[in-house]
Amino acid sequence: MADSFDLVVIGGGPGGYVAAIRAAQLGLKSAVVEREHLGGICLNWGCIPTKALLRSAEVFHLMKDASAYGLSASNVSFDLPAVVKRSRAVAAQLQSGVKHLLRKNKVTVIEGHGRLAGKGKVAVTQGDRGEGKPSTELLAKHIILATGARPRVPPGLEPDGKQIWTYKEAMIPEAMPRSLLVVGSGAIGIEFASFYRTLGAEVTVVEMLDRILPAEDEEISALARKSFERQGMKIMTSATVKSLKKSPGGVTATISSAAGEVNVSAERVILAVGISANTENLGLEGTGVRLERGHVVVGPWLQTGEPGVYAIGDLAGAPWLAHKASHEGVICVEKIASVTGVQPPDATRIPGCTYCHPQVASVGLTERGALESGHTVKVGRFPFIGNGKAIALGDTEGLVKTVFDAGTGALLGAHMIGPEVTEMIQGYGIARTLETTEAELMHTVFPHPTLSEAMHESVLEAYGRAIHI
Repeated sequence: MADSFDLVVIGGGPGGYVAAIRAAQLGLKSAVVEREHLGGICLNWGCIPTKALLRSAEVFHLMKDASAYGLSASNVSFDLPAVVKRSRAVAAQLQSGVKHLLRKNKVTVIEGHGRLAGKGKVAVTQGDRGEGKPSTELLAKHIILATGARPRVPPGLEPDGKQIWTYKEAMIPEAMPRSLLVVGSGAIGIEFASFYRTLGAEVTVVEMLDRILPAEDEEISALARKSFERQGMKIMTSATVKSLKKSPGGVTATISSAAGEVNVSAERVILAVGISANTENLGLEGTGVRLERGHVVVGPWLQTGEPGVYAIGDLAGAPWLAHKASHEGVICVEKIASVTGVQPPDATRIPGCTYCHPQVASVGLTERGALESGHTVKVGRFPFIGNGKAIALGDTEGLVKTVFDAGTGALLGAHMIGPEVTEMIQGYGIARTLETTEAELMHTVFPHPTLSEAMHESVLEAYGRAIHI
């Protein structure tokens, strides 16, 4: 007899394991099928270990600048294998924590590749490719697909794991490259560019669009570019890598732009040009599950076209963020369990963060996006140079930008670049969820001295009431 569950989740990443735990909390008998590592790419090879690497780079940067703080540190250096070892240890600790949480909530964990095998059935095959004869069959009233995504590989730019890297190889370098070419300037590309540049590599970033961090507000993108170029990065926008030619000494990229073609050589190349959803060998053929641009099409409650089958996270499309996947997992399960008060996900309430130096964070509409949506806007800006805590920290680069509807006062979006903004953005995230207007934000008391005061001043500045500028 096959094991029977109320819910089977295929994929144990930040969307899948959270969905399974929430289902168990609601009294549903749930199982997770995972073919590689619990916690998914985010915990094991993405969000978490990269932040550990970036923290090491941040501390190294501060040590080199110790004299600015009245301190002395001589012969400052780094041990790259130790930096990588710490990063891997952080990931391992958290993966162990996920296993504990699943056991605590009595979620069944099944190792192997899961695929749909008929109505209400999941077949599990040992190994990570879903090939061969299934070793286990599960029965489920509801099935959530949470298989995530992998790096997109443009034709002709295939990684080899040695000279041409994906994010995975970039996280475990055996030696520090003297020079690095980063293809793509989204969050992943820029974070690796920031890490390697801080540790001394010569870094060139190539972006096919007309600006780096293209998902961010244009003003923030421009400030980020200026900052990175001051740090010594070379940035090429409106440029496309046409080919990569390997040699014993490195890789030569042929890059095309409006100005013509140029060759750029580097010891290593990192490909960071987007992702492809993991839809292969999921048994989607002959079902009502529909794909569009490689992603599963879902409705407002994450339902697919196949009754009883849902999709969440990267598999279901942008924004490709771990916290979006977790949020969707909870919403999907609560809708299944008929929890009252559940609301469908709203992408404009999902913050985005880039953990480079300086940090970048945002939520809601950009200024251009607000205007294109038909809003008349009021925009506030407050630079960190006017913030006492930032001055005390010795980190005054950047600003906070807020976008309001001029008629209603609704907070449409917020955009930041500067110290610890990835922590601060959640304040505006809460404001967006509560449908806050400028009046509530103006009357909120922000503690002093904190970086968050810049958030308050940005709101005030949008309405001509800023105090410290």
